[in-house]
Amino acid sequence: MARKLYDPKSKEQFKISRTGIENYIRCPRCFYMNQRLGIGQPGGYPFTLNSAVDHLLKKEFDIHRAGATTHPLMKHYGIDAVPFQHEDMDKWRHNFTGVQYIHKSTGFLIYGAVDDVWVDPNGQIMVVDYKATSKDGEVNLDAEWQDGYKRQMEIYQWLLRQNGFKVSDTGYFVYANGQKDRKAFDAKLEFDIKIIPYTGSDGWVEKAIMDAKKCLDSGDIPDYTEGCDFCKYQKALKQL
Repeated sequence: MARKLYDPKSKEQFKISRTGIENYIRCPRCFYMNQRLGIGQPGGYPFTLNSAVDHLLKKEFDIHRAGATTHPLMKHYGIDAVPFQHEDMDKWRHNFTGVQYIHKSTGFLIYGAVDDVWVDPNGQIMVVDYKATSKDGEVNLDAEWQDGYKRQMEIYQWLLRQNGFKVSDTGYFVYANGQKDRKAFDAKLEFDIKIIPYTGSDGWVEKAIMDAKKCLDSGDIPDYTEGCDFCKYQKALKQL
Protein backbone atom coordinates (compact mmCIF):
# COMPACT_ATOMS: atom_id res chain seq x y z
CA MET A 1 0.00 0.00 0.00
CA ALA A 2 1.42 3.36 -1.03
CA ARG A 3 2.19 5.86 1.71
CA LYS A 4 -0.26 8.72 1.96
CA LEU A 5 1.25 12.04 0.87
CA TYR A 6 0.14 15.46 2.00
CA ASP A 7 -2.36 17.22 -0.28
CA PRO A 8 -3.18 20.84 0.64
CA LYS A 9 -6.62 20.48 -0.98
CA SER A 10 -7.56 17.32 0.91
CA LYS A 11 -9.95 17.47 3.86
CA GLU A 12 -8.73 14.15 5.22
CA GLN A 13 -6.78 14.02 8.46
CA PHE A 14 -3.02 13.85 7.95
CA LYS A 15 -0.72 12.08 10.39
CA ILE A 16 2.58 13.65 11.39
CA SER A 17 4.89 11.66 13.64
CA ARG A 18 7.26 12.98 16.25
CA THR A 19 10.04 12.05 13.82
CA GLY A 20 8.32 14.06 11.08
CA ILE A 21 8.38 17.20 13.22
CA GLU A 22 12.04 16.58 14.02
CA ASN A 23 12.78 16.19 10.30
CA TYR A 24 11.10 19.54 9.62
CA ILE A 25 13.28 21.23 12.24
CA ARG A 26 16.42 19.68 10.80
CA CYS A 27 15.63 20.38 7.16
CA PRO A 28 12.37 21.89 5.80
CA ARG A 29 13.38 20.93 2.26
CA CYS A 30 13.81 17.23 3.04
CA PHE A 31 10.61 17.31 5.12
CA TYR A 32 8.66 18.81 2.20
CA MET A 33 10.06 16.37 -0.35
CA ASN A 34 9.24 13.43 1.88
CA GLN A 35 5.72 14.42 2.97
CA ARG A 36 4.51 15.98 -0.28
CA LEU A 37 6.53 14.29 -3.01
CA GLY A 38 7.29 10.93 -1.39
CA ILE A 39 11.05 11.36 -1.81
CA GLY A 40 12.56 10.22 1.48
CA GLN A 41 16.12 10.13 2.66
CA PRO A 42 17.95 6.80 2.34
CA GLY A 43 17.22 4.64 5.38
CA GLY A 44 19.94 3.85 7.87
CA TYR A 45 20.93 0.44 9.17
CA PRO A 46 18.67 -0.88 11.95
CA PHE A 47 20.18 -0.64 15.43
CA THR A 48 19.23 -4.16 16.45
CA LEU A 49 21.39 -4.28 19.60
CA ASN A 50 19.88 -0.98 20.76
CA SER A 51 16.42 -2.40 20.09
CA ALA A 52 17.26 -5.47 22.18
CA VAL A 53 18.32 -3.27 25.11
CA ASP A 54 15.15 -1.22 24.71
CA HIS A 55 12.99 -4.36 24.70
CA LEU A 56 14.64 -5.85 27.78
CA LEU A 57 14.45 -2.60 29.75
CA LYS A 58 10.73 -2.41 29.01
CA LYS A 59 10.25 -5.98 30.25
CA GLU A 60 12.23 -5.20 33.39
CA PHE A 61 10.31 -2.03 34.24
CA ASP A 62 7.03 -3.76 33.40
CA ILE A 63 7.63 -6.19 36.26
CA HIS A 64 7.62 -3.21 38.63
CA ARG A 65 4.67 -1.67 36.79
CA ALA A 66 2.60 -4.78 37.46
CA GLY A 67 3.53 -4.74 41.13
CA ALA A 68 3.37 -0.94 41.54
CA THR A 69 6.89 -1.05 42.95
CA THR A 70 9.91 1.18 42.54
CA HIS A 71 12.74 -0.14 40.37
CA PRO A 72 16.11 -0.35 42.21
CA LEU A 73 17.62 2.10 39.72
CA MET A 74 14.95 4.66 40.60
CA LYS A 75 15.71 4.16 44.29
CA HIS A 76 19.45 4.53 43.63
CA TYR A 77 18.90 7.91 41.96
CA GLY A 78 16.40 9.10 44.57
CA ILE A 79 13.43 9.17 42.20
CA ASP A 80 10.21 8.87 44.19
CA ALA A 81 8.07 7.21 41.54
CA VAL A 82 6.82 3.93 40.10
CA PRO A 83 6.20 2.90 36.49
CA PHE A 84 2.83 4.32 35.43
CA GLN A 85 -0.06 1.89 35.04
CA HIS A 86 -2.43 2.87 32.23
CA GLU A 87 -4.67 0.89 29.91
CA ASP A 88 -3.15 2.58 26.84
CA MET A 89 0.50 1.92 27.72
CA ASP A 90 0.95 -0.68 24.97
CA LYS A 91 -0.66 1.70 22.47
CA TRP A 92 1.55 4.56 23.60
CA ARG A 93 4.62 2.41 23.00
CA HIS A 94 3.63 1.20 19.53
CA ASN A 95 5.48 2.97 16.73
CA PHE A 96 2.43 3.42 14.48
CA THR A 97 -0.01 4.59 17.15
CA GLY A 98 1.84 6.13 20.09
CA VAL A 99 0.40 8.97 22.15
CA GLN A 100 -1.93 10.86 19.78
CA TYR A 101 -3.45 14.31 19.61
CA ILE A 102 -5.49 16.03 16.89
CA HIS A 103 -4.04 19.51 16.54
CA LYS A 104 -7.05 21.78 16.07
CA SER A 105 -5.36 24.63 14.17
CA THR A 106 -3.82 22.40 11.49
CA GLY A 107 -6.00 19.30 11.59
CA PHE A 108 -2.84 17.19 11.87
CA LEU A 109 -2.90 14.04 13.97
CA ILE A 110 0.37 14.32 15.90
CA TYR A 111 1.73 11.13 17.44
CA GLY A 112 4.83 9.68 19.03
CA ALA A 113 5.75 6.39 20.73
CA VAL A 114 7.15 6.71 24.25
CA ASP A 115 9.48 4.17 25.86
CA ASP A 116 8.09 4.56 29.35
CA VAL A 117 6.12 6.76 31.71
CA TRP A 118 6.60 6.98 35.48
CA VAL A 119 4.34 8.57 38.08
CA ASP A 120 5.11 10.20 41.44
CA PRO A 121 2.98 9.98 44.61
CA ASN A 122 1.13 13.20 43.62
CA GLY A 123 -0.07 11.72 40.32
CA GLN A 124 2.33 13.73 38.18
CA ILE A 125 3.76 11.68 35.32
CA MET A 126 7.29 11.74 33.93
CA VAL A 127 8.38 10.87 30.39
CA VAL A 128 11.18 8.30 30.23
CA ASP A 129 13.33 7.46 27.22
CA TYR A 130 15.72 4.52 26.91
CA LYS A 131 19.05 5.00 25.15
CA ALA A 132 21.92 2.60 24.49
CA THR A 133 25.49 3.24 23.38
CA SER A 134 29.04 2.07 23.97
CA LYS A 135 31.57 4.76 24.77
CA ASP A 136 34.50 5.37 27.07
CA GLY A 137 33.70 7.44 30.13
CA GLU A 138 30.36 8.61 31.49
CA VAL A 139 27.34 9.07 29.24
CA ASN A 140 25.75 12.52 29.19
CA LEU A 141 23.54 14.80 27.07
CA ASP A 142 26.19 17.37 26.22
CA ALA A 143 26.70 16.70 22.50
CA GLU A 144 24.98 18.95 19.95
CA TRP A 145 23.51 15.95 18.11
CA GLN A 146 21.74 14.97 21.34
CA ASP A 147 19.53 18.07 21.08
CA GLY A 148 17.27 15.81 19.03
CA TYR A 149 16.91 13.53 22.08
CA LYS A 150 15.79 16.51 24.14
CA ARG A 151 13.24 17.64 21.55
CA GLN A 152 11.99 14.06 21.38
CA MET A 153 11.23 14.08 25.11
CA GLU A 154 9.63 17.54 24.92
CA ILE A 155 7.24 16.44 22.16
CA TYR A 156 6.20 13.45 24.29
CA GLN A 157 5.61 15.79 27.22
CA TRP A 158 3.53 18.06 24.99
CA LEU A 159 1.48 15.15 23.64
CA LEU A 160 0.66 13.83 27.10
CA ARG A 161 -0.31 17.31 28.28
CA GLN A 162 -2.67 17.69 25.34
CA ASN A 163 -4.27 14.44 26.49
CA GLY A 164 -5.04 15.99 29.86
CA PHE A 165 -2.23 14.53 31.98
CA LYS A 166 -0.30 16.43 34.60
CA VAL A 167 3.24 16.11 33.27
CA SER A 168 6.47 17.00 35.04
CA ASP A 169 8.93 19.25 33.19
CA THR A 170 11.59 16.78 34.32
CA GLY A 171 11.91 13.59 32.34
CA TYR A 172 14.53 10.87 32.53
CA PHE A 173 16.90 9.16 30.11
CA VAL A 174 17.77 5.60 31.14
CA TYR A 175 21.13 5.35 29.41
CA ALA A 176 22.80 1.94 28.97
CA ASN A 177 26.51 2.07 28.17
CA GLY A 178 28.08 -1.15 26.85
CA GLN A 179 31.43 -1.81 28.49
CA LYS A 180 34.48 -2.62 26.34
CA ASP A 181 37.03 -3.06 29.15
CA ARG A 182 36.04 -6.61 30.16
CA LYS A 183 38.65 -9.36 29.91
CA ALA A 184 36.59 -11.40 27.47
CA PHE A 185 33.28 -11.39 25.65
CA ASP A 186 32.07 -14.72 27.11
CA ALA A 187 28.92 -14.49 24.96
CA LYS A 188 27.57 -11.54 26.90
CA LEU A 189 27.73 -7.76 26.72
CA GLU A 190 27.73 -5.96 30.07
CA PHE A 191 26.27 -2.49 30.56
CA ASP A 192 26.52 0.31 33.06
CA ILE A 193 23.13 1.99 33.38
CA LYS A 194 22.73 5.62 34.35
CA ILE A 195 19.58 7.67 34.81
CA ILE A 196 20.00 11.23 33.54
CA PRO A 197 17.33 13.82 34.45
CA TYR A 198 16.38 16.42 31.86
CA THR A 199 14.18 19.46 32.42
CA GLY A 200 12.34 20.10 29.20
CA SER A 201 10.30 22.95 27.75
CA ASP A 202 7.67 22.21 25.10
CA GLY A 203 6.99 25.89 24.26
CA TRP A 204 8.48 25.46 20.78
CA VAL A 205 6.23 22.57 19.69
CA GLU A 206 3.12 24.55 18.76
CA LYS A 207 5.04 26.93 16.49
CA ALA A 208 6.92 24.06 14.87
CA ILE A 209 3.64 22.35 13.94
CA MET A 210 2.19 25.56 12.53
CA ASP A 211 5.37 26.25 10.55
CA ALA A 212 5.41 22.67 9.23
CA LYS A 213 1.83 23.16 8.03
CA LYS A 214 2.80 26.37 6.19
CA CYS A 215 5.74 24.55 4.64
CA LEU A 216 3.54 21.74 3.31
CA ASP A 217 0.86 24.13 2.05
CA SER A 218 3.40 26.03 -0.01
CA GLY A 219 3.72 25.30 -3.71
CA ASP A 220 7.46 25.89 -3.57
CA ILE A 221 10.13 23.44 -2.44
CA PRO A 222 12.17 25.09 0.37
CA ASP A 223 15.78 26.04 -0.25
CA TYR A 224 18.66 23.74 0.55
CA THR A 225 19.51 23.60 4.26
CA GLU A 226 23.05 24.43 5.31
CA GLY A 227 24.64 21.43 7.00
CA CYS A 228 22.13 18.88 5.66
CA ASP A 229 24.04 15.96 4.15
CA PHE A 230 21.13 14.94 1.92
CA CYS A 231 20.85 18.50 0.56
CA LYS A 232 24.57 18.40 -0.23
CA TYR A 233 23.98 15.17 -2.13
CA GLN A 234 21.09 16.70 -4.11
CA LYS A 235 23.16 19.76 -4.99
CA ALA A 236 26.06 17.58 -6.14
CA LEU A 237 23.73 15.54 -8.36
CA LYS A 238 22.30 18.73 -9.84
CA GLN A 239 25.79 20.01 -10.67
CA LEU A 240 26.67 16.73 -12.33
